[in-house]
Amino acid sequence: MKRFRSRREFLFESGGGISGLALAWLLDQDGLLASDDSACSNAPAAANPMAPRKPHFPPRAKSVISLFMSGGVSHVDTFDPKPALARYAGQPLTGKGDIVVRQGNPGPLMPSPFTFRKFGQSGIEVSEIFPHIASHVDEIALIRSMYSMSNDHVQAVYALQSGVIRMGYPCLGSWVTYGLGSENQNLPGFVVIYDARGGPLGGPSDWSQGFMPAAYQGTVFKASGTPIIDLKPPAGVAPEQERARLDLLMKLNERDAQKYPGNTELTARISSYELAYRMQSCAPEVVDIENESEATRKLYGIGDPVTEPFGRQCLMARRLVERGVRFVQLYHGGMGVQNIDTWDAHENVQDNHSRHGKEADLPISGLLTDLKARGLLDSTLVIWQGEFGRMPISQRGVGRDHNPGAMSIWMAGARIQGGQVIGSSDEFGYKAAEQPISVHDFHATVLHLLGMDHTKLTYRFNGRDLRLTDVYGELIPQIVKT
Repeated sequence: MKRFRSRREFLFESGGGISGLALAWLLDQDGLLASDDSACSNAPAAANPMAPRKPHFPPRAKSVISLFMSGGVSHVDTFDPKPALARYAGQPLTGKGDIVVRQGNPGPLMPSPFTFRKFGQSGIEVSEIFPHIASHVDEIALIRSMYSMSNDHVQAVYALQSGVIRMGYPCLGSWVTYGLGSENQNLPGFVVIYDARGGPLGGPSDWSQGFMPAAYQGTVFKASGTPIIDLKPPAGVAPEQERARLDLLMKLNERDAQKYPGNTELTARISSYELAYRMQSCAPEVVDIENESEATRKLYGIGDPVTEPFGRQCLMARRLVERGVRFVQLYHGGMGVQNIDTWDAHENVQDNHSRHGKEADLPISGLLTDLKARGLLDSTLVIWQGEFGRMPISQRGVGRDHNPGAMSIWMAGARIQGGQVIGSSDEFGYKAAEQPISVHDFHATVLHLLGMDHTKLTYRFNGRDLRLTDVYGELIPQIVKT
């Protein structure tokens, strides 16, 4: 029996249509409707949210590989030597106001247990923890005056990823793919590969799309075993059957999307089904590092049980950007055994950083070498970072507590001038001193290298044109200069 609409339904639907037309006219009169040819507009094509889009200006890089050292690397033990710590060892840290630590009472100043020496033509000093990365200092722009927003792991990770210490905001990878789309429509535009020992502190919110359409969230690839879960169809399902099922599902979803046009998660689901279908033919080859030469595998430390786990992540990252993936986020250190499986060196900084340095040093060096050899380094921005630095004072005698006041990060590729040190922390490494660089400055600079003006890359939410850098952000001049 055919069901007729009630009078109430008819009036409601009619009124909604008329008011919608009126709203569209008013928005158009105010110039608030995005044009089809607008670069980095707020209205990417619903049918393909990852379609390539024009940047605001010619970019220096087409893709990003972000190397995130989860747990908080000690800058004063890696890239920021502080002779004053040895000179005043055992004395209290004074003249800096109240010393705020995350765990326990502040200890005395503690020198680094590691030796530093100069490398390259630039003579940049690097710790013995990273002998292989140190060989690339002339290709690296090292920032020693970065500071974060929180001394809590989760909030600090959110800050570095999204510019906000709260969950629910789009991360950097989401902003990049929202602004530029992806060059390979058979692979996700934003891929996350985390440590085989566990995910990073903060969990999936670290690669969340926040208030953006769900299509811009990161897609997780596993670092070990089968990299892509449930990619293959069930046994006994022929390709023709799977295609027919997807076509039917597409029709049903499109019918629902027409009825509820504001449901971005449904649009993302339609797109993800089609992407998953296309990935079945090309993704297995992308993540199959066994096809690489023995020399390349050795370059990344594959074959050595210490370096192989992160080496696999780095090699997969190179294969992904080589095939047009826009943003690859790698995490080293995972929530397995707290303070052991991450860089969180509360108990013993020498033991912790020696172990994790050996795991990450050779793979990162191999990545830089391989990108350069393949002509990819100039078009790829490589970032090394963590959520904060660590205190110059001791904790429990041989450990170090969290320190958001100063940290070191570095960038390479994207035609950045290497062999330079930008900014500095104070004599003890407690606070950023010369040219302090905020998270917002860092994000603004990354977007600039990709051809986007951080003040123009906006997304309207709750009545505001929100952006990654909020109302802040200054470009780092030494990085963006050509």
